[in-house]
Amino acid sequence: MSLGTLEIEILNIIWQIQKDDEDKNISVSDVVDYLSHKKIKRAYTTVKTVMDRLGSKEYLIRYRVGKKFYYKSVMDKEEIAKMAIEKLLSNFFDGSESGLIKFIEKEFVNLVKD
Repeated sequence: MSLGTLEIEILNIIWQIQKDDEDKNISVSDVVDYLSHKKIKRAYTTVKTVMDRLGSKEYLIRYRVGKKFYYKSVMDKEEIAKMAIEKLLSNFFDGSESGLIKFIEKEFVNLVKD
Protein backbone atom coordinates (compact mmCIF):
# COMPACT_ATOMS: atom_id res chain seq x y z
CA MET A 1 0.00 0.00 0.00
CA SER A 2 1.22 3.44 -0.79
CA LEU A 3 1.61 6.19 1.76
CA GLY A 4 0.81 9.86 1.35
CA THR A 5 3.01 12.71 2.52
CA LEU A 6 0.98 13.40 5.68
CA GLU A 7 0.86 9.68 6.50
CA ILE A 8 4.65 9.50 6.30
CA GLU A 9 4.97 12.67 8.38
CA ILE A 10 2.77 11.19 11.10
CA LEU A 11 4.58 7.84 11.02
CA ASN A 12 7.90 9.66 11.46
CA ILE A 13 6.49 11.46 14.51
CA ILE A 14 5.21 8.23 16.01
CA TRP A 15 8.57 6.53 15.43
CA GLN A 16 10.34 9.45 17.10
CA ILE A 17 8.01 9.40 20.11
CA GLN A 18 8.43 5.62 20.42
CA LYS A 19 12.21 6.00 20.12
CA ASP A 20 12.19 8.52 22.98
CA ASP A 21 9.87 6.34 25.13
CA GLU A 22 8.99 2.92 23.76
CA ASP A 23 6.33 2.36 26.45
CA LYS A 24 4.45 5.63 25.82
CA ASN A 25 0.82 5.41 24.83
CA ILE A 26 0.63 7.77 21.83
CA SER A 27 -2.60 9.68 21.33
CA VAL A 28 -3.77 11.93 18.51
CA SER A 29 -3.16 14.87 20.88
CA ASP A 30 0.47 13.80 21.31
CA VAL A 31 0.99 13.93 17.54
CA VAL A 32 -0.80 17.29 17.22
CA ASP A 33 1.36 18.69 20.08
CA TYR A 34 4.53 17.36 18.43
CA LEU A 35 3.57 19.07 15.18
CA SER A 36 2.81 22.31 17.05
CA HIS A 37 6.27 22.29 18.63
CA LYS A 38 7.66 22.05 15.10
CA LYS A 39 5.50 25.08 14.14
CA ILE A 40 3.30 22.90 11.90
CA LYS A 41 -0.45 23.49 12.13
CA ARG A 42 -2.68 20.47 11.60
CA ALA A 43 -6.26 20.14 12.75
CA TYR A 44 -6.90 17.46 15.38
CA THR A 45 -9.56 15.91 13.13
CA THR A 46 -7.14 15.71 10.20
CA VAL A 47 -4.48 13.98 12.29
CA LYS A 48 -7.08 11.59 13.74
CA THR A 49 -8.38 10.71 10.28
CA VAL A 50 -4.87 10.02 8.99
CA MET A 51 -3.95 7.94 12.05
CA ASP A 52 -7.15 5.91 11.68
CA ARG A 53 -6.35 5.42 7.97
CA LEU A 54 -2.86 4.22 8.92
CA GLY A 55 -4.58 1.78 11.25
CA SER A 56 -6.83 0.46 8.48
CA LYS A 57 -3.74 0.09 6.27
CA GLU A 58 -2.15 -1.89 9.13
CA TYR A 59 0.78 0.48 9.70
CA LEU A 60 -0.57 1.39 13.15
CA ILE A 61 -2.56 -0.44 15.76
CA ARG A 62 -5.21 1.41 17.72
CA TYR A 63 -6.04 0.34 21.24
CA ARG A 64 -8.07 1.67 24.12
CA VAL A 65 -6.99 2.46 27.66
CA GLY A 66 -9.99 3.57 29.69
CA LYS A 67 -11.97 5.94 27.49
CA LYS A 68 -9.04 7.07 25.32
CA PHE A 69 -7.57 5.57 22.15
CA TYR A 70 -3.84 5.23 21.56
CA TYR A 71 -1.66 4.15 18.64
CA LYS A 72 1.57 2.22 18.09
CA SER A 73 3.43 1.52 14.87
CA VAL A 74 3.36 -2.05 13.65
CA MET A 75 6.50 -1.73 11.52
CA ASP A 76 9.66 0.27 11.96
CA LYS A 77 10.97 2.83 9.50
CA GLU A 78 13.41 0.41 7.86
CA GLU A 79 10.69 -2.16 7.15
CA ILE A 80 8.47 0.42 5.47
CA ALA A 81 11.43 1.89 3.54
CA LYS A 82 12.26 -1.60 2.27
CA MET A 83 8.66 -2.11 1.12
CA ALA A 84 8.72 1.29 -0.64
CA ILE A 85 11.97 0.43 -2.43
CA GLU A 86 10.59 -2.94 -3.50
CA LYS A 87 7.50 -1.21 -4.91
CA LEU A 88 9.70 1.38 -6.68
CA LEU A 89 11.78 -1.43 -8.19
CA SER A 90 8.70 -3.26 -9.35
CA ASN A 91 6.83 -0.23 -10.73
CA PHE A 92 9.65 1.65 -12.45
CA PHE A 93 12.66 -0.62 -12.92
CA ASP A 94 11.15 -4.05 -13.75
CA GLY A 95 12.62 -5.37 -10.50
CA SER A 96 16.16 -4.46 -11.55
CA GLU A 97 18.21 -3.30 -8.58
CA SER A 98 21.08 -2.36 -10.87
CA GLY A 99 18.69 -0.24 -12.96
CA LEU A 100 17.64 1.65 -9.84
CA ILE A 101 21.26 2.11 -8.74
CA LYS A 102 22.27 3.43 -12.17
CA PHE A 103 19.33 5.84 -12.10
CA ILE A 104 20.28 7.12 -8.64
CA GLU A 105 23.93 7.51 -9.62
CA LYS A 106 22.94 9.45 -12.74
CA GLU A 107 20.50 11.68 -10.87
CA PHE A 108 22.92 12.25 -7.99
CA VAL A 109 25.62 13.39 -10.42
CA ASN A 110 23.08 15.78 -11.98
CA LEU A 111 22.13 17.13 -8.54
CA VAL A 112 25.76 17.76 -7.65
CA LYS A 113 26.32 19.62 -10.94
CA ASP A 114 23.30 21.91 -10.42
